[in-house]
Amino acid sequence: MNIFWEELTAGLTNRDQLLRVLIRLSAAILCGGFIGLQRVRATKPSGLRTHTMVCLGTTVILLSCWSAGGTLEEASRIIQGIVIGIGFVGAGSILKSSEEHLIHGLTASVRLWTTAAVGVAIGLGRVGIALIATVLIVLLLNVISASEGRMGRRPPLPNQQRQ
Repeated sequence: MNIFWEELTAGLTNRDQLLRVLIRLSAAILCGGFIGLQRVRATKPSGLRTHTMVCLGTTVILLSCWSAGGTLEEASRIIQGIVIGIGFVGAGSILKSSEEHLIHGLTASVRLWTTAAVGVAIGLGRVGIALIATVLIVLLLNVISASEGRMGRRPPLPNQQRQ
């Protein structure tokens, strides 16, 4: 039973450490969820679940590194892997329509990358920076979306046909 308890609490050396982990994981869920909720309200793909999981996943990776005694140098390499990995995932969401010379999914790709950056900030213990970034991301998406709608510059979705 002792081994079982040790495995469950590995990296959580005391109550303060447990509280920090809970705060960071909760912040990741809230920040990723807030960005994803904005996408759901805008009826866009890759919404609430996707953004929440990207933010939470990046946070978990960095928290695991720290709790295993990782150094800042090791965390730097992990962050590089996250940035490259999310870039790869984002690249898969970009579609180019050769007939119409339109590119779709670029904003979704960048949004996922930015959500991962928020998760990295939280994993590094920079929750305040992550909260500010989250608010700015959602404001930016709302303001630009409204501006594009007023200017009539919003490109059609891939499944919409031109008349």
